[in-house]
Amino acid sequence: MIRWWQVGLIKILELFGGIGAPRKALLDLGYNVKSIDYVEIDAKAVRSYNAMFDNNQQVQDVRGWDLKPDILVHGSPCQDFSIAGKQQGADKGSGTRSSLLHETVSIIRNFGVWRPQVVIWENVKNVLSKHMIHNFEGYLNDMRSLGYTNSYHLLNAMDFGLPQKRERVFVVSMLNGKKFDFSKMQQQACEPLSEYLGDYGPQHIVTQPSMIKLINGVSNNFNGRLKVVTDYCYTITTKQMRAPNSGVIDLGNGQYRYLTELECWRLQGFDDADYYNALKANPGKPGKLNGTLYKQAGNSMPVNVLREMFRVLPFC
Repeated sequence: MIRWWQVGLIKILELFGGIGAPRKALLDLGYNVKSIDYVEIDAKAVRSYNAMFDNNQQVQDVRGWDLKPDILVHGSPCQDFSIAGKQQGADKGSGTRSSLLHETVSIIRNFGVWRPQVVIWENVKNVLSKHMIHNFEGYLNDMRSLGYTNSYHLLNAMDFGLPQKRERVFVVSMLNGKKFDFSKMQQQACEPLSEYLGDYGPQHIVTQPSMIKLINGVSNNFNGRLKVVTDYCYTITTKQMRAPNSGVIDLGNGQYRYLTELECWRLQGFDDADYYNALKANPGKPGKLNGTLYKQAGNSMPVNVLREMFRVLPFC
């Protein structure tokens, strides 16, 4: 049987696909990528994905789905794991958004005797906390029962060239007793944040009194983060006009601004062309922050991390 790494053709299935970071990473490496399918329930994310990759995908729910890829990548919803949310967890049958990770296991089980060679799952580091670890271990046990060997590691986007402090747990599950070696992933010094910054508009200036108070450290009723950033930013979030967010830029004279939509996409490893294609599909309102493109950047996986992971995979 000819495998994908022998011919340079990779058949990929993206569940909770967002704006297609896995596909972007594989294309960056020069692979011929056949997207067997892409499953995403957010119609605006689907529009961006189609604009970026010249596809004609449709809005799809992950539940009850069946196809046969070489690599399956899923970044199931993190809201119920994250410390920024209500931490409702992902127990089977709970109905939380994060519990959709079990749908991925069901999809693999429904393949029958056939299995994807590699399954990659990404989520917030709070899945390892004492309150969420049972959900995490339950996922590992389910994958083990399907014949997979699991490896996981906490990876920071800053270690792969992006000036964004974004720590995420990655689980790589492989068939035939193979174990993914995270130590083979070559780290890369991150460029300064200034290399990712560009033009901005008046809509990006911080004007809300509550946000300015947080920047100046005079609010006593909120413990969230709102920091001035210089060399690197914090985790790109789905909204910048809130605390905590990714950080603000000091413009001098007591003025600050948010990261722009384009800057957030760059800090997730996407090219400007990717962003502008998505912008055409989701133009927003002139002179206003484009909440859709912020959300899509915040929900994405960092392309740089996936690219290095895929680079290592063929040699495992």
